Amino acid sequence: MYMTVMELLPVRDLQACCAPITRETVSAENAASLAVSLKALADPARLRIISMVAAHEDQEACVCDLTEPLGLSQPTVSHHLKVLVDAGYLTRSKRGTWAYYRLVPGALDGAAALLTTV
Repeated sequence: MYMTVMELLPVRDLQACCAPITRETVSAENAASLAVSLKALADPARLRIISMVAAHEDQEACVCDLTEPLGLSQPTVSHHLKVLVDAGYLTRSKRGTWAYYRLVPGALDGAAALLTTV
């Protein structure tokens, strides 16, 4: 199994508000904002969800596409999806009774840029 690098555009412009954390001291406000964003990613199921959505056909997946591969119940997967939507990593669109999720372009770039030392 391999992962691909995707070019995404930021939802929250963390790059504009914060320098990489190794270049200068992060303000309390920016640290709190970054912690919320990183906390949303700090779960194995959520990392897998992001990967699965990105790898899914048309880079979009329904909760019904995720429950079995994750081995989690639908309510648990829905909770993880909500956390990722609230953090700005995924968007949600409703079609009939199903919700479909898609990666927000650039959403991962802001968090990655803050952790780089360059």
